[in-house]
Amino acid sequence: MVFSNILWLIFLLSALQPLLMYQTLRARRVQAIRRLEKLRGSRVITLIHRQESFALFGLTFARHIDIEDSEAVLRAIELTGTGVPIDIVLHTPGGLVLAAEQIANALLRHPAKVTAIIPHYAMSGGTLIALSADEIMLSPSAVLGPLDPQIGQHPAASIIQVVQRKDINKIDDETLILADMAGKALNQVRDTVTRLLTRSGMDTGDAEKLAETLSEGQWTHDYPITAEAAKALGLPVTTDPPVEVGEIIRLYPQARNRRPSVEYIPAPYTSPPSRRTTPIRSR
Repeated sequence: MVFSNILWLIFLLSALQPLLMYQTLRARRVQAIRRLEKLRGSRVITLIHRQESFALFGLTFARHIDIEDSEAVLRAIELTGTGVPIDIVLHTPGGLVLAAEQIANALLRHPAKVTAIIPHYAMSGGTLIALSADEIMLSPSAVLGPLDPQIGQHPAASIIQVVQRKDINKIDDETLILADMAGKALNQVRDTVTRLLTRSGMDTGDAEKLAETLSEGQWTHDYPITAEAAKALGLPVTTDPPVEVGEIIRLYPQARNRRPSVEYIPAPYTSPPSRRTTPIRSR
């Protein structure tokens, strides 16, 4: 009887441990966000998507921008005074256009300065959100991405090109329907990006050209737009994010149920390690 009780106790502790660890991690995230807010004098909002272990059974799930995200971000913006700057930390592969556009529009309406801080990458919908900011703060190696819409598993621009190059009498109805949807999607994204850029202060003509470049499909959807390339496109990019942003990202670890593929000594190296001077003698 005592042995069975001990087994049950061990089982309960094992089941509760991940939940307790997750709550501790959340508390550390709040503390890190508070430190960044005090440093920047701003409201900090994080939109970070990773494949994390969660809940009681350590299950993993992939994340992307969805309606729940837009609801939460919009609520945070509504709770921010008109004179308080907003820093939004983006680390995302993108997601639902509707949700990303809602967030971008809300940030654009905020009277105080809005800064999008990107430590690693903000692709697709993440880039759309970044375009609504007064300043896009990229880490030196961080990237943005194209805004070409996707219809199912295919780029909208590619669907249209296929239809244009073939005899319409030899194209099935489903492909023609996809091409119609693709044309509408391209127009919608192009109009949205143009509006975001012009309301952020860019000249209308330049905004239209940049919107076309980002949405017309001249790159693959995962093409990395570096800080240098983003500056060349006319975006308000800087490359000096606070080190506190990296501390926040480290508090969103990947799933632990696999062997790490990258390892290093987690300490800053300001000079090269001293090299061994004495020869190694063979025996």
